[in-house]
Formats: sequence, structure tokens, C-alpha cells
Amino acid sequence: MIYRNFQDLKLSALGMGAMRLPVIDGDDARVDEAKTEEMIDYAMSQGINYYDTAWGYHNGNSELTVGRALQKYQRDSFFLADKFPGYDLSNMDKVEEIFEEQLKKCQVEYFDFYLFHNVCEMNIDAYLDPKYGIYDYLIAQKKAGRIRHLGFSAHGSYDVVKRFLDAYGRDMEFCQLQLNYLDWKFQGGKEKVELLKEWNIPVWVMEPLRGGRLASLAEKDETALKELRPDEKIPAWAFRFLQSVPSVTMVLSGMSSMEQLQENIRTYSEDKPLNEKEMETLLAIADGMLEKKILPCTACHYCVSHCPQELDIPELLALYNEHCFTEGGFIAPMALSSYPKEKLPSACIGCGSCQAVCPQQIDIPEAMSDFAQKLNL
Repeated sequence: MIYRNFQDLKLSALGMGAMRLPVIDGDDARVDEAKTEEMIDYAMSQGINYYDTAWGYHNGNSELTVGRALQKYQRDSFFLADKFPGYDLSNMDKVEEIFEEQLKKCQVEYFDFYLFHNVCEMNIDAYLDPKYGIYDYLIAQKKAGRIRHLGFSAHGSYDVVKRFLDAYGRDMEFCQLQLNYLDWKFQGGKEKVELLKEWNIPVWVMEPLRGGRLASLAEKDETALKELRPDEKIPAWAFRFLQSVPSVTMVLSGMSSMEQLQENIRTYSEDKPLNEKEMETLLAIADGMLEKKILPCTACHYCVSHCPQELDIPELLALYNEHCFTEGGFIAPMALSSYPKEKLPSACIGCGSCQAVCPQQIDIPEAMSDFAQKLNL
């Protein structure tokens, strides 16, 4: 197992995420505790020492399952991460209640790592609002030793991440991002990593395989990669990409079977970062995957000055692309929940003024109409 230095700690470079644990009969709320315990036992035996859970995973049962499975081990033999569930705005005034319950569910007296969960457009105002006392409470828990290291996870835009950092960055020790070779450009991963580097904040990675989409590729793309590394399996390329990003300290994988766990541990038995040619090939494959499913908006903003509704068309098209490529998901609906009604895709009147000046000749009114229908806006 590869290890990374974080302050005075040595963390396994691969961490076990507990969002996709094995379940019974396909029911996400019914975690298969026997299989999960077997996987955690194997992970511990192979040197994985970082385990990541959250309030909402598996309908609240992830924390319970992970807590029970880790009970047999000395507390200083593993690092446990949990999160404040700010993805649900109804939780914002319950930080103390939830934190105390999380400690009980996980059967621990402290969390090694604790995060503001899912900083995004929907909740940034609430996270920064002092009336909820979230920041003050978590800082107090850190001073009391009940949180050893404080950080945040983010699915929001670059601007949202920057706003959070401007407010709390001095106290953030790590940031968890959705990062992979597809989202390096698609979700502005590269720019977010560079922003965090300015704050000297290391990167924790979630969705290294983008929910499994990068576990297999088109035949021609797999052939191109096999020519470069004949013995490297396709999922491993996603991890090798992350091994090539210097500020990445922790990579979390939500493994739902022993086979996935064993394969990922084999990958993390050695560091094999990509060379220049390999990096270029992999990013070109990502570009090709995106070209087939997304609109070629370059965010030139010509359309914005011609829109009588004053819609932020480039941002709406970026969310539309994300939603179409992912074939659903939560990111676009989550972001749009912060928009006033008059700025949603449904506010488009179909006048075509935007399309007339679009250098890419995108049918923007059609995209706005389709987006509104997809989200029932």
C-alpha cells in the first residue's frame, strides 16, 4: 500500500468510501453488514487506514455499519471521516444535535477528519450565515479534540469554492473534490486544484471513476491505452491519473464488492504516474467522450448581452451538459435550486437572439427548452 504524508500522519493513498457498500436485494438502505465487515477486515489487513462515511449514506445506515465493523480495531489504527450534512438545508440549525448523534452511531469519541459536506450553490449562503453557528461549533469541537482535522467537500463551481475559502479557508486543512480525468476539464477540476494550491490545501478525491463510467471505455480508446501500458487495466488508468496530480493526498473509492476492493488495492501497491504522452492520450480520450454528448459552448458570453431575459446562458449550458452527460444526477438540480425563477431555463422565451450571435451556432432555445423539460422546471 502506498502512503501519503499529511501533516504528522501517514495516510493510505487509497481510502475506503462508505457510500456504495454491498446491499441486500438492491435496497440501498439495507447494508449487507457481513460482506461489509469482511471487506473492512481485508482493507485493514492490506494497509488501508482511512474510512469515509456520512450522515446520509445508505439512508443513515452507513455510519452504523462502519462504526460496528471498526469496533474490533484499536482506535489509533484507523482514521475515520464523517461530515455535517449541509446538502439538506433543514439540517443547518442542528449541527450540535447531528454531530453528537454521529459520534454515537460511529461508536467513537472523536473524528479524525470532519467535513462541511457538499459545499455548493444551494447551501453556500447558509454555510456562511453565522446565525446557524456551524463554523463556530465545528471549530469548538476541533479545539476540544473531538475533530482532529477539519475540511470540506465541494460539488459547487469554482466561484462557490472560492467564496467558501475566502470565508473559512484559513481553518480548512483539506478539500474533497469530484476529480478524475473526465472532470479535469468538464467540471473545472484543474482550476479548483490550482485554487486550493494557492491556499496550501491538499486534495482529497471522490468519484475517481465517476460512478463507474471510467471503469470501461470504447474499444478504440481501450486499445490506445493498451498500446501504452499493455498490463494496465482500464480502471487503473483513472487512479494513475490521480497519482500524477501532486496535490492529491487521498483517493476515496466507494467499493461495493470484495473484487473491486482487491483490484484497487493491487493498483495502489505502487505509484505509477503518467508520463507526458500517456497524459495527453488519456485527456484526449476524455475530450472524445465529451464531444459526443455535450454542446460546444466556449463561454464567450456573446449570448448573454443579447438575451432579453438576462439569463446566464453559459452557466446554464454547462449545467445542461453535466446533466445530459451524466444522464441525470444531482448536480444540475442542486445548483439550479439556488436560482430565482426568472433565471431558470424555463424563463427562456425562445426569441433566438442568443443563437444569432453564437460562434458555435448552438441552438440555445432548444437546449433551454429540453433542460426545462428534463427537470420539470
